[in-house]
Amino acid sequence: QQLLPRQDGTGRVAALEVLLATPAVRNLIREGKTFQIPSIMQTNKRLGMQTMDDALYDLFMRKIITEEDLL
Repeated sequence: QQLLPRQDGTGRVAALEVLLATPAVRNLIREGKTFQIPSIMQTNKRLGMQTMDDALYDLFMRKIITEEDLL
């Protein structure tokens, strides 16, 4: 997770990655294929998974963080 300054200067906001321990994720870890986890996270957004890039982009689009913090 990352703690970023709010664009309006009223404090900070957390950007966080969410990974659920699904059977597919467990299998990738067991097989040592952790490099494939981001792909699983992208395809399982409907389950609530979220990459850090997605979290940052969402905060930027909602005008909570600046473009500088997005990058």
